[in-house]
Amino acid sequence: MTGARRNAGAMTGWLQRKTLDFDSLPADQRLKPTLDWWHLVALGVGAIVGTGIYTLVGVGAGLAGPAVTLSFLVAGLVCACAALAYADVSTAIPASGSAYTYSYVVLGEAIAWVVGWSLILEYSLVVSAVAVGWSGYAGGFAASLGAPLPPALLAGPLAGGVVNFPAVAIVALVAGLLMAGTRESATLNAALVVVKIVALLVFVVVALPHFDIANYHPFMPFGFSAHDVDGTAHGVMAAAAIIFFAFYGFDAISTAAEETRNPGRNLPIGIIGSMLVCTALYVLVAAAAVGAMAYTGFAGSAEPLALILRGLGSGGAAVVIGAAAIIALPTVILAFLFGQSRIFFVMARDGLLPRWLAHVGPRGTPVRITLLTAVLVAILAGLVPLADIAALANAGTLTAFVAVSVCMLVMRRRFDGPRLFLAPWPWLVGPLAILGCLYLFFSLPGLTRHFFFLWNGAGLAYYIVWKLLRRSA
Repeated sequence: MTGARRNAGAMTGWLQRKTLDFDSLPADQRLKPTLDWWHLVALGVGAIVGTGIYTLVGVGAGLAGPAVTLSFLVAGLVCACAALAYADVSTAIPASGSAYTYSYVVLGEAIAWVVGWSLILEYSLVVSAVAVGWSGYAGGFAASLGAPLPPALLAGPLAGGVVNFPAVAIVALVAGLLMAGTRESATLNAALVVVKIVALLVFVVVALPHFDIANYHPFMPFGFSAHDVDGTAHGVMAAAAIIFFAFYGFDAISTAAEETRNPGRNLPIGIIGSMLVCTALYVLVAAAAVGAMAYTGFAGSAEPLALILRGLGSGGAAVVIGAAAIIALPTVILAFLFGQSRIFFVMARDGLLPRWLAHVGPRGTPVRITLLTAVLVAILAGLVPLADIAALANAGTLTAFVAVSVCMLVMRRRFDGPRLFLAPWPWLVGPLAILGCLYLFFSLPGLTRHFFFLWNGAGLAYYIVWKLLRRSA
C-alpha cells in the first residue's frame, strides 16, 4: 500500500518522490488482499489474450509476410524484458498504481504524472476498443438467433448510429462484477481464460496437420526494418509495433499488488508466468496459421483464424473460435478496467485527483472510482469509433514500459528496501526493454505519435495549472 507521505522537500516540488507508508492510511483507503498466484496468472492471460491474437495474425501477415512469426517473437522478447522489470520493481514496491506509483517513488511526481496520464490513455482506449469489438460479435450472434438489434444501437453517432448499446452494457456488467468483489471477479475471469486458451489450442490442433513449409517462402518479403510500401509501413518491425497490442496486459497484474497475498512470491509468478504462456501460445498460433495457408490468403482479414479453418473445411472449429471470442473477450475488459480503476484510485489517494474518490467500500473494493471509470469508458465505447486511434494505446503502454525499466535500473543504485525478486542481468534486460520499446514507438504510424504527443501536452498543461493552484492556495 502507498501512503500519502512524500520525502523531504516542499509539498509543491516538481520532483518530489513518494515514500511507502503503509500504516498512515485510513481504513477506508486500504484495499483487501485476497488474490493468489493463479488469480494473477489468469488476470494476466485474460488481459493479454484478447482481440489481438484473433485479428492481428492477419494484420501482421499483411505487413511482414510469413515472418509475422518473427514479429510475434520480437514483440514477445521486448515484453519479456519489460515483464522482468515489472516483476523486479513491483516486489520492491508492492503498491497499487503500477508504473505510475513506481515512477512516483523512484523518479518523482512530474514524471509519475506523465506516466499516469499515458496509462489513462492506454487503459481507456483498450477497454473501449474491446467493448466495441465485443459489441460487433454480440450483434452478429443476436442476428443469427433471429433477434437482430437495430443498427442505431450498434454504433455511436460518429459511426452513423445513436449509441453502441452492447458496448455500454458489457462495460456496466464487468464494472458491477468488479464492485461486487475482487476475488469473485478474479475467479470468474480464470474460468473464462481457460475457454480462450482451449479455443486457440483447437485452432492449432486442426491447422497443424495441413502445415506446408512452402508457405514460408519467401520468409521475409518486406524485409526486417519498418519502411513505407504504398504509404503503409511494412516489415518485421512494422508488424511487431502493431502486434505489440496483442502482448501487453501483464502490467495490469502489478495494479493488483495491494490485493495480493504474499506479493513477493505471487507477483513475479503472475507477471512472468502469464508472459511465458502467452508468448508460447502466440508463436505457436502464428506458425500454425502461416503453415496451413499462404499468408496472402488471410492477410488483412478481420477474422483470420476462422477464415483459415473454413478454408481447411473445418467450419465447426471456426464456430468454436467465434463463440470463444464472444464468451471470453470480456476478460480483457475486466483486467484493464480493474487496472485503470486502481491507477485512478492511487492517483486520488495521492491527491493528484480528488481525494474523495479514494474510498474503499465494505467489500474491500474501490467502488466510487470503479463506477466513475466505468462511466467514462462506457461513454467512449458508446459514442466514439476508436478504430482509427486504437494504436494510441500502444504508445501509452510503451511509455509505461520504458519508465518501469528505468526505475529498475535506478533502484539498483538507489533503493534501501527489501528486494524479494531481482531480475537477472538487469544491465542487459533494462536497456533491451528501453531500446526495444523506443524502436517500437518510432515504428508506429506518424499520426499515432502526433496524437500521443498532443495528449501528453494537454496532460502537462493540466498538471502545471494544478500545481500552480496548489501553490497559491
